[in-house]
Amino acid sequence: MINTDENTMKGNENVTYKEARVYLDGVSKYGSVLGLGTIHKLLCELNNPQKDLKFIHIAGTNGKGSVLAYTSTILSKAGYRVGRYLSPTVVSYLERIQVDGQWIPEDVFATLTTMVQEAIARMEAAGETLPTVFEIETAIAFLYFKEQGCDLVVLECGLGGSTDATNIIENTLLSVFTSISRDHLGILGNTLEEIAAVKSGIIKPGCRVVSGTQPKKVLQILKQRAEALRCPFICADEKQALLLKEDYDGQLLSYKGIEKVYCPLAGRHQIGNVVTALETVFTLRALGYHITDDALRQGLKETVWLGRFTCIGTNPLFIIDGAHNEDAARRLRETLEVYFPEKQFIYIVGVFRDKEYEEIAKIMGPLAKSVYTVKLPDSARTLPASELAKVMRRHCKNGISIQAEDSIKMAVKNALTEAKETDILLSFGSLSYLGQVMSDFELLSASSMA
Repeated sequence: MINTDENTMKGNENVTYKEARVYLDGVSKYGSVLGLGTIHKLLCELNNPQKDLKFIHIAGTNGKGSVLAYTSTILSKAGYRVGRYLSPTVVSYLERIQVDGQWIPEDVFATLTTMVQEAIARMEAAGETLPTVFEIETAIAFLYFKEQGCDLVVLECGLGGSTDATNIIENTLLSVFTSISRDHLGILGNTLEEIAAVKSGIIKPGCRVVSGTQPKKVLQILKQRAEALRCPFICADEKQALLLKEDYDGQLLSYKGIEKVYCPLAGRHQIGNVVTALETVFTLRALGYHITDDALRQGLKETVWLGRFTCIGTNPLFIIDGAHNEDAARRLRETLEVYFPEKQFIYIVGVFRDKEYEEIAKIMGPLAKSVYTVKLPDSARTLPASELAKVMRRHCKNGISIQAEDSIKMAVKNALTEAKETDILLSFGSLSYLGQVMSDFELLSASSMA
């Protein structure tokens, strides 16, 4: 039971943004619980803002955020008012709730947090189970999107699908699936089929389904669910994409009559994400939404999605990427081998202890020239830097330097000191620390220029 009196909220009085964050941080220590019962009761207390919104709901293991970024930017360029709800974030907590690419303002977030806290107080008085921090954040997002008069909301699943808090929605226009692979084992299921079945739960009667490239058994499960609910099923066909040019600054491709579109997000895996977003747009057009080719091109060109094979420095080249599971690590390695043959890589790595860090190390280790391991800001979930260093030693070439650093800043500083112009720095693993890597890199670069 959460004691609201101990979390600095002030009854009916609006709180500051800082106080709202302290309250939510206090709630977060109680962990997460899958299921829709509590979020249903919370939203009922708030007059169900989600019922006045229309959704594009995205689930998958990797690529959700990229497809969300492409789709929502294109829709904004087409003149629609578009809400975005996503996690985790890289630069700011406020990134997770956006309208047309603009973060929710601090004062608005604080006001809406107060409204939700008052609803929770009523639930507590009635003896109801109290919501998790993700359920609270989801409710705040729905309130904000309704207040802002959003035409569409592009909504990213937090964890899984059927029992994820975001799945409380009813007005789903499209259920979109990015690449589904093994992750969160034991939570979503112990097999790929079980994980796919959970994620397929976002398919609602009357919606349309768009899926990126999937393993055969995953595709079969998604199609069975869509067929049972009589939902049209569209497959994004990555094989029909013609890649014309690629490098770490982005890629140029053509797909189904859309010729020579530029995508600023690099990485081989982004081709699948782009065509999934394009099929999402094509499907919205079929539903009557007016999205011109110019809006599509401009939206793709202006898409920004930090932490997904993002270049943050050029001398030496410094790339950050949130490859935090086996499938993402495999795709990252493929991209490195295609873009940078014969180059040497200096790693900065940080991962959560509940991730497949042994597999990530096995895939990425052989390419390393040296490695700096770090602990993540979330101390409860982080794999200690010393343990990660031991794992990396098992899979890297004999004799290379592998150091467990005391701080992210020290890892960035030492990696920069070591790097030659021809080397490539790569920080990967959890998205949760990449914002700190960017900040430390900027500070260190500025001080070296002074």
